[in-house]
Amino acid sequence: MHYRATHAQAQAEHSARRPKPGKLATNPALRAEVEAGLEARWSPQQISGTLHRAYPDQPEMQVSPETIYRAIYRPNYHSLFVQGRGELRRELHRYLRTGRAVRKPHTSATERRSRIPDMVSISERPAEVADRAVPGHWEGDMIVGCHGRSAIGTLVERSTRFTMLLHLPERHDAETMRDAILATITTLPTALRRSLTWDQGVEMARHAEITLALDLPIYFCDPHSPWQRGTNENTNGLLRQYFPKGTDLSVHTAEHLAEVAAELNARPRKTLDYASPPKPSPNYSHTQNHSLLQRPTEFAALTTAKTSLSTPKPARANGVPATHRWS
Repeated sequence: MHYRATHAQAQAEHSARRPKPGKLATNPALRAEVEAGLEARWSPQQISGTLHRAYPDQPEMQVSPETIYRAIYRPNYHSLFVQGRGELRRELHRYLRTGRAVRKPHTSATERRSRIPDMVSISERPAEVADRAVPGHWEGDMIVGCHGRSAIGTLVERSTRFTMLLHLPERHDAETMRDAILATITTLPTALRRSLTWDQGVEMARHAEITLALDLPIYFCDPHSPWQRGTNENTNGLLRQYFPKGTDLSVHTAEHLAEVAAELNARPRKTLDYASPPKPSPNYSHTQNHSLLQRPTEFAALTTAKTSLSTPKPARANGVPATHRWS
């Protein structure tokens, strides 16, 4: 058989015509299998996977989860419903876990990333950050108050677990977050400004200005991957003891945040052999022994620094609480 260009072109054009009859519309046996699965409250993924296992050598009896979803949610899609039977489409969506009559749109990963220009992925972060051997690598985030109208910024050093809180009294937009990070990070020695890891929240849209001002590389986690900054996530959970969900976080002063940070930093941590987080220093090593018995002076100092919420407000210098300064 000889190849004929004109014939091949005609076949390609015919195959590309849209709309085509859907597989479910032209295969009653397949349609019956899918309907039975939905009525048994199976998800489209479960139905698709089961059909692939039951009919491995019959591609005509296989269908993708997306085709099933489209059959349910798109009125003009030739699939599960026989022409003129709109009732069937309305019936089938009730068997899905969500029970939605209208499909919820999903934002693509590209659209999510476009909110923050020039992001540097966590995949490009140096290996030394992961092993926690060198101090000065921080993780950051926000805890949000009632209806998302108030927030407190959190910074946690990966090696020592030392925590610093960012006061965001009125707003938590990109400009406010930039200013709060600059005011806090500048209290650190240069050797302790090695990197910052954040999620893809829009509050970091001005990250490039932070990097330029502090020579601080900032890396962004993958979407919906909180485990990539697990130290910070764990700390946020501890902070909810002081700042419960559903409350107005704007009522807390900078001095109050400093007191909470001091109290949290005085807590013993299992990951530090039940020592409290030391102030990070350029010479800190995560392999050193953190036993409280071998660090009585430091522990006593941290315990003394732990204040109740009724103690006088700590002194401030250049608008930064004394608790946040290193000598």
